Amino acid sequence: RGSPRGQHGTAVVSMGGAASGKVLQSSASRREPSLRSHSASETRNLEPIKAEDPGRMPCQITVLIIGAGSRGKNYASYALYFPERMKVIGVADPRACARKELQEAHHIDEGNVFDDWKAVAEREKFADAVIIATPDRLHKAPAVAFAQKGYHILLEKPMAVTPEDCKEIVRACKTYNCILAVCHVLRYHPVFLKIKELLEAGLIGDICHIQHLEPVGFWHFAHSFVRGNWRNEAESSFSLLAKSCHDFDLINFWMGGKKCLKISSFGSLSHFTKDHKPQGAASRCLDCPVEQHCPYSAQKVYLKVAEQGSFHWPVSVVCNDGKYDIEALTDALRHGPYGRCVYECDNDVVTNQVVNMEFEGGTTAAFTMIAFTEKLGVRETTIYGTKGQLSCSGGGPVKVFDFLQRKKLTFQPERAHSVVGCLSSHGGADYYLMESFVSAVADNNPSLIHTGAEETLNSHLLVFEAERSRKENRVVFLET
Repeated sequence: RGSPRGQHGTAVVSMGGAASGKVLQSSASRREPSLRSHSASETRNLEPIKAEDPGRMPCQITVLIIGAGSRGKNYASYALYFPERMKVIGVADPRACARKELQEAHHIDEGNVFDDWKAVAEREKFADAVIIATPDRLHKAPAVAFAQKGYHILLEKPMAVTPEDCKEIVRACKTYNCILAVCHVLRYHPVFLKIKELLEAGLIGDICHIQHLEPVGFWHFAHSFVRGNWRNEAESSFSLLAKSCHDFDLINFWMGGKKCLKISSFGSLSHFTKDHKPQGAASRCLDCPVEQHCPYSAQKVYLKVAEQGSFHWPVSVVCNDGKYDIEALTDALRHGPYGRCVYECDNDVVTNQVVNMEFEGGTTAAFTMIAFTEKLGVRETTIYGTKGQLSCSGGGPVKVFDFLQRKKLTFQPERAHSVVGCLSSHGGADYYLMESFVSAVADNNPSLIHTGAEETLNSHLLVFEAERSRKENRVVFLET
């Protein structure tokens, strides 16, 4: 989900550093790593990380990983780079290769390796927190069970796939007084926090309208939402929830305390249907005589990338048996779901959707999610105010045009000096999320969590209502 992520937790990507702005400060520093591309296949070890404040020993938290797929491994990798802050002591996943990979990476005792999360929940509590990164439809049951055991919870988004399940998770976390952080990672990124800071400072006056675009990326949509795990609503969830709950969370965040009063939405599944299959195309890309003319070809998306030495995401998802080589990849493309023709899949989620919202006081917002884009996850935001206009593309900078002065101001938020590649997804937002969650659990300080139970529930409910509007072809009026 989201932007490309590293495999095996080895790459290091520079995040830059500039002045100005309140940001989440890193609680640990690391040596300045050498830069390397996201596609490098070799591994390197970072030097041990030292605490920033030598007078204060860091408090290590222990966590269990429930779901050792791509996202679970990414979050768990924080412990490899910050071992004095977090230790992974258990894993549950039905796939033996996924369990083994995480067990070996974190030196997990054999007695704490499980093929079913239920077996973990049956034991007495033996860790501080759990990271739940199971498939979307399998979020609610483990979240409620581990809340009842008193674990603090980092829960991959979406919270759950129905409003009722989301509400049940919130009730459980409140009842058992546990910290819940939902992985709306963008809310922890300095750029999006800077936007909020500038809005609250009144630089553009009162907000009149927010225009926000999520470009999914043409090959990313084909990978995740045509061939992949989020292609079919009955098996996962609708694409607005799976892909764009990040964006509803941001819009709600920037609107402050204003409530959404009504919402409308339109969207459809375009192009990736049997009617658009090219004449002469085969059912699988490896056997297709017209493959060279198809931008969505599995050979281009996976095989050509692997031949250049990269087995990071998305190739790592295709090689799901723990083997990362050309032979294993070719076999997976020949027999698995990711080698299928995009025009012959069982996908039914929409490729393009627009959502219009009206908030209290007449403030409006318009959101667009579109599959067919060059850029992948480089969100475009423009916020129109009574005194100025704010705009931001991807990782910034944030630009403000002041109506009175008739000049443009530029703000580049301060960031961590570097972010390890496995946590560089979403422009490094995964790293900032993990910093906040680990600190919140270590210090028992829920205020460090920006995406807690109630706030996440509120933004999720907007997503559900938007999809209801699309399916029922009507404006939905929300209860105030």
